[in-house]
Order: sequence, then C-alpha cells, then structure tokens
Amino acid sequence: MSFRGNFFINAVTRAFWFAAQLTLYEIIYRNVDLIQGWSREQYFAFMATGMLINSIVEMFFMPNCAHFSELIRTGNLDFALLKPIDTQFLISCEKVEFSMLNQMALAIGLLTYALIGIGTPISVGQVVAFIVFVGVGVMFFYSLMIAVAATSVWLGRNQGLYDFWFYITVFARYPRNIYGGVDDSRIEPGELLQAAFTYVLPILLVVTVPAELMAKGLTDWRYPTIGFTASVMGLIASRFAFQWSLRGYRSASS
Repeated sequence: MSFRGNFFINAVTRAFWFAAQLTLYEIIYRNVDLIQGWSREQYFAFMATGMLINSIVEMFFMPNCAHFSELIRTGNLDFALLKPIDTQFLISCEKVEFSMLNQMALAIGLLTYALIGIGTPISVGQVVAFIVFVGVGVMFFYSLMIAVAATSVWLGRNQGLYDFWFYITVFARYPRNIYGGVDDSRIEPGELLQAAFTYVLPILLVVTVPAELMAKGLTDWRYPTIGFTASVMGLIASRFAFQWSLRGYRSASS
C-alpha cells in the first residue's frame, strides 16, 4: 500500500515474463508434437507447476533470506535473537512479497488450462499428491536458500544469493528426461547433469514429479521417494547450518 507503483511494476514484469515464456513454447510446439515425450499441454502443466513453486518460495522466503545479511551487517540481528520466538522462523517469515500473487494466479490459470487440454480425469488422490509434492519442492528450495543465507555470518554481505537462486533453479525449468542423451553408445553431458541433479542434488525432481503427477500420472514412485527424502534431509541439514551460523555470530555490542 505504501509503494503501489513498485507493486504494479513488479506485477506487470511478472506477467510479461509469463507471456514471453508461453509464446516461446507455443512457437516451438507449432513445429513439433512432442519434446522428449511431453506434449504441448503436458509441458504447459510442467511450466505452471514450476511457476507455482517459485511464486510460493519468492513470496514467503526469498526476500527474507536475502535480507539476512543486512541484519548481520547492521547488527539488527540482535533484536531478532532477543525475541521469545524461534529465530529461523522469524528471519524466514518476517515479510511477504504480495506482488508474487500475480504469478501464482497466472500459474494456477495455466495449470487449469493445460489439464483441460489434456482431458484426462484427475482424481482426488492426484490432487492431494500434487499439493504434497509442491510443498516438497518449496521445502527443498527453502532449504537451499536458508543454508546459503547462513553463510552471511562469515562472509558478511551476501549479494550472490539472488545469483545463486537463478543459477541453481535454471535447471529445474525443464523436465528431467529432457537432459537424457540421444546416443546410447556414449555418455553425454546432459546425462551427467541428469544424474547429478537427480541423485546428488535432486533439483530436477522437485518440479518434474508434481507435474508428472497431474499431467501424466506416475507409475514409478522411485523418483518421488528420492525427492521427498532429499527435501526432508535438506531441511534438517539447513536447520543445523543455520543454528551453527548463529553460534558464530558476534553481536553489534561485542
């Protein structure tokens, strides 16, 4: 309400980015029927799922994690530590970026359009599983952000957080099987990326799994299990990293 112009510009910028992405893949699908097994409507469902997860993360957590280094630099972290509430919760959920509601609405609209185009009946179980694994995706990306933000205690100003967020999530903009090789006689770079970001840091699973649940239906629950397990472990590890970083913090009065 205080900066309505900035809110409007953010909303328009998000809408423009959404329209540009949609136009790009609309042009591609005019020339091909499938991209590694994904039809036009199925791919739009994948895009919508990724946008939905990103909008939730950037609405509730991204601005707060990015502001953590400023709290350390100015010494205002002292006030958060003195309050009778969990510090990580307070730091993570202090502010809400309401301009992301625009992207969230666009994502839900695109997902609805895609599922109508696919035409396959959606069961209640699929919807519940989709919501659960969207939450898993949010939990995974939050864990990455809060762990990186915790390094600000030692590094000071951490302006690279936004860059890290962009570089690490760029791989999740495409379905997992797109990185598969086309030549079985040799190992291709895409296959190495696919293996690394599936089994080591499962970025390719946190968007692909919920999208496949709605657009294709899952028959192999191995990848959802890997994604869920990695997200829970990541949340635990990031909690440990955050608490450890607070022990290394020197207050403004010291």
